[in-house]
Amino acid sequence: MIRLALALLMLMILPARGEQVVAGLSQNRVSITATFVGSEILIFGAVKRDAPAPVGEPLEVVVVVEGPSHPVTVRRKAKRWGIWVNTDAVLVDSAPSFYAVATSNTLANSISEIDDLRHHISIPQAIRLVGEAQEGLNPRDFAEAVVRIRGDAGLYKVEENAVKLAQDTLFDTRILLPANLTEGEYRTRIYLTRGGYVASQYETIINVQKVGLERWIFNLAHERPLVYGILSLVIAIAAGWGASAAFRLILRT
Repeated sequence: MIRLALALLMLMILPARGEQVVAGLSQNRVSITATFVGSEILIFGAVKRDAPAPVGEPLEVVVVVEGPSHPVTVRRKAKRWGIWVNTDAVLVDSAPSFYAVATSNTLANSISEIDDLRHHISIPQAIRLVGEAQEGLNPRDFAEAVVRIRGDAGLYKVEENAVKLAQDTLFDTRILLPANLTEGEYRTRIYLTRGGYVASQYETIINVQKVGLERWIFNLAHERPLVYGILSLVIAIAAGWGASAAFRLILRT
């Protein structure tokens, strides 16, 4: 605790380094259609300086792309009477639907624990647990389960040494957005760090939206569920009748 307090005091005393990140995206809007199989976002930028670059501590770049956050109920299964059933459940108050971190070095060398806590950069820091612990249950175990499950699905990832940094001035990286994206605003953050501490940051938004037929079906299902249900039933009956008629026609020939 003493070391943490001293480090925070040094950060408040140290003067600004005169470095500023200037960045851009190859696209700031992603459209989800029937043929959507994912998208790749190019994130690029440069370091603007008012003075020569500081000597000593190397410059690192950290890029974070974070999808909309929602509560998640995580259940644990156990074997009871020869079958697997849900036994315990914990509500994770907020977890991003997508989270990607790309760094120019290893994550540990790019950001300090102090600034990770301050800016919520690593994946564990992006998940919020504010409820009280239940008896016999460790909420952190359930949060780690969310990270593991979504990591296996390609929704959570850390890509170390994936940011290309040229002459401590120009940088770029590519973030792959998978096909199973959640609609909403994807917060994109870029950090310049020296010695693990943030020297400058930049933030923008990537809008992910359904378009065309997918958007119409989504709106119909949420705004007019009765009409959506009737229409689904009619389509199912028509499809069944059509398949039956085609089968009878094939038998006759």
